[in-house]
Amino acid sequence: MSDDDILRRALRAAELHTAAVRDLERFVEGYDGGLDAAALAEYAELLAREEATRAERQDILAELGLSAPSVES
Repeated sequence: MSDDDILRRALRAAELHTAAVRDLERFVEGYDGGLDAAALAEYAELLAREEATRAERQDILAELGLSAPSVES
């Protein structure tokens, strides 16, 4: 696979991650503080999707040699 193909995949992965983050943002904006089962399930699904898309983006970019040893402070 060429670097251009990997970059296209990385861009798509970044777009999907951005969409996941925006969906989580919309959830938080509309959250009324209720801890019902539906809200908790939706939050868990959104958080899992955000993490999965972040990990996919990171893995694809690692194919190009892009990585950061640590982003923890």
